[in-house]
Amino acid sequence: MPEYQFKTSINCGNCVKLVTMYMDEVPNLASWQVDTANPDKILTVKGEGLDAAAVLEKVKEAGFTIEAV
Repeated sequence: MPEYQFKTSINCGNCVKLVTMYMDEVPNLASWQVDTANPDKILTVKGEGLDAAAVLEKVKEAGFTIEAV
């Protein structure tokens, strides 16, 4: 299953809760997690046929910064 990683500004549990409703809208997203302990707040996403651009768009819509690693 393809996996993508992004550097984000999602830095706490409340931020993860906020972004969840946006991530739920990403087509073909099988799983995702944010390593808030990592200084770069790495978001890892997995999914067959997943469009990385859709992930970028949804995280930005949620009000967070994001860039590909």
